[in-house]
Amino acid sequence: MMNKIEFKKGSYRLNKQDNFNFQLNRVIMWDGGRLEDVEPISNKITDSKSWKEQLIKLGDIAIKENRTENAIAYYRMSEFFMYDGDKDKLKYYQLATKLFYDYYQDYFLNNKVKQLKVDYEGVVLPVMYTKAIGEKKDTILLHGGNDSYYEEFFYPMLYFAENGFDVYLFEGPGQGGVVREQGKHFTPYWEKPVKAVLDALKLEDVTIIGASLGGMLAPRAAAFDKRIKRVIGWSIFPNFLSVALYSFPKSARGIVKWVLNHNFKWIINSKVKKLMKKDPTVDWGIKHGMYAYEVESPFEYLKKLNTYQMVDVGHRINQDMLVIGAEKDHFINKELYKEELDSLVNVRSLTYRLFTEKEYGEGHCNVGCSKLCFDTMINWIEQMKKRDSYMG
Repeated sequence: MMNKIEFKKGSYRLNKQDNFNFQLNRVIMWDGGRLEDVEPISNKITDSKSWKEQLIKLGDIAIKENRTENAIAYYRMSEFFMYDGDKDKLKYYQLATKLFYDYYQDYFLNNKVKQLKVDYEGVVLPVMYTKAIGEKKDTILLHGGNDSYYEEFFYPMLYFAENGFDVYLFEGPGQGGVVREQGKHFTPYWEKPVKAVLDALKLEDVTIIGASLGGMLAPRAAAFDKRIKRVIGWSIFPNFLSVALYSFPKSARGIVKWVLNHNFKWIINSKVKKLMKKDPTVDWGIKHGMYAYEVESPFEYLKKLNTYQMVDVGHRINQDMLVIGAEKDHFINKELYKEELDSLVNVRSLTYRLFTEKEYGEGHCNVGCSKLCFDTMINWIEQMKKRDSYMG
């Protein structure tokens, strides 16, 4: 199992619905799925129900054919679009997790990867740790974003270690087993779980990398904790409400903001419920968001999203920062990029990298060009460390 880490490269049009298309690419590029499995079923997916059915079928076939790595991908992601309260949601999350740790057990048995635990507000945050191979260049604190699983960052963690980095990969509130098994929901104040991890593991002088929503959470933590010296926002994410409003028609965004500001709950709730009936991904997204962020209505959900932002504390970030965007990110409109970059008025240095379609990096979190993306991060960290060594 302990082979040199390699990443897939490519970008595929598999489903006419942008989010289903992205998640299918994610299954293949990040989670261990195969194009030859996914492509034939991709157009059969039209809603959450068909997503669940098709991915479970792929997992069952992979298990019968002893393709455990593929089965992990299909079972894990089958759970992604299941509605909260579906009895199969926890079942397939736990099945995928068990298969994962069985399949990769050699890494843990020989202590190449260690599992650690950090106490946080009545729950336990799981941490994977792997030591740098060769001379250590830096320490990386790595985490995902909105409802992510930290197991899908297993290969990136190992790749960073291959390139000379100690890596601590963790799940925070709202993510993976922390929310599914321990019931700990998201917090906009990501500096709190990050502080708990840094304190417990006695870490200083780290580079934090946050993916997707983590591209907002990581900078937010850095604004309050100066043990973080370098920040990589792996996805531009200035304000969750601003991002969410781009799923609304352009003509409606200003109206929605005005209605939210004036607390006209019934207008938001009735309009959003109509959108939910028309669009299965909006339906899943709103219902899951209400669960993950502990609110009772679409209005409360949108209000809560406005607390998930980094632009309000952007002026407090005075570390070196690398911001990574994607040319055709279906979640995050390019119009929002300037809002984030303009908020970083006091950073020590700012580097912005936009990955493009020609590089297969146009999708959210650059899923089609992982190696190039990670090499970009590595090169940037090395440059920052080299500059600091020259300056003494």
